[in-house]
Amino acid sequence: MSATLPPGIDRDGIERAEPLIRPHVRRTPAITIDGAELGLAAGPLSLKLELLQHSGSFKARGAFANLLTREVPASGVVAASGGNHGAAVAYAAGRLGHRATIFVPSVSSPAKVARIRAYGAELVIGGDRYADALAASERHVARTGALAIHAYDDPATLLGQGTVGLEWEAQAPELDTVLVAVGGGGLIGGVAAWCGGRVKVVAVEPELAPTLHDALKAGRPVDAPAGGVAADSLAPRQVGALMFPIAQAYVAEAVLVPDEAIRAAQRLLWDRLRIVAEPGGAAALAALVAGRYAPQAGERVGVLLCGANTDPASVV
Repeated sequence: MSATLPPGIDRDGIERAEPLIRPHVRRTPAITIDGAELGLAAGPLSLKLELLQHSGSFKARGAFANLLTREVPASGVVAASGGNHGAAVAYAAGRLGHRATIFVPSVSSPAKVARIRAYGAELVIGGDRYADALAASERHVARTGALAIHAYDDPATLLGQGTVGLEWEAQAPELDTVLVAVGGGGLIGGVAAWCGGRVKVVAVEPELAPTLHDALKAGRPVDAPAGGVAADSLAPRQVGALMFPIAQAYVAEAVLVPDEAIRAAQRLLWDRLRIVAEPGGAAALAALVAGRYAPQAGERVGVLLCGANTDPASVV
């Protein structure tokens, strides 16, 4: 199975990426709480607060990994995004002195659109869904020669996101299982590449966007529905080709959660912990809320809270 894995997207590659991006990203905290604090039938939970990262999500790691390892032309960089990747690329480009053009679909939340604009990027609405924005960005690249920074299907992106796993392991080395939300798969691909089967990795997806779930069932990336409350972050047409063999090797299972559980997870985080998470950022916790993942007695579970780019009024 290891022969099918993409070369270089592994623990060694992640360890090389980490010191490169370290001056530019936050070491986000991991806190331990009792599951009972959230009304859950679970023991101690490690919550990795990656939603406190620059630009409001884990995406800043992959953005900096790309911009620090690739040559950026005078025409700058371009990204297609449901919102978080675009905000991260806009932030990283601004910090490093590059132009950025970001294509987003019309389903992107106003909070994410505002954040991209605040970072000084040119923002273009490119269709109704992520796939439409991606196609529009590719036409822009062909026309201008700008450097495309893919949201999830690029080695540098995967290595940057994998530093979340490296950092979390140092903070909570006792974990048996980690729950990670999935969109295109850059985050879970990087985390799974770091864990390498030593920690159980569980993918969590909305029922209305079962992208990795359907791919694992089919044995290859396939088109999947792209709807639900987290459509601006967890609803690509397909998972990335680079991450898929990593998922086949190291993701133990993919569970699906209803939109109601995602909303309930958002409310729990606010009511009990005063944490504001966007729908995609709370999706991993929704697996416990909905009982779609039930920890065994004594199982030490981590939950990755990966994004906070939403209007706080939508959570309260």
